[in-house]
Amino acid sequence: MSNDYLELTYQSIQCFANDGKLLPDELEELLSIALRDGVVDEDEKRVLNNIFGKLNSEELTQEMQEKISSIKNQYFQ
Repeated sequence: MSNDYLELTYQSIQCFANDGKLLPDELEELLSIALRDGVVDEDEKRVLNNIFGKLNSEELTQEMQEKISSIKNQYFQ
């Protein structure tokens, strides 16, 4: 069983702590942690969904919405 979701959680806290926001490149970095073992497992999906739920309207730019939609379509099916 992978513990990548723990690192994913920790890194997401660091991203938000820096400036209170999650930037598109930070989201890509978080996804790369989740994909390290080649699969986004249920724990990683839960963490990613929690991250998505914390994003405010300022962060949900068109680019970010497209990234989130792509992630959900590709890995949450």
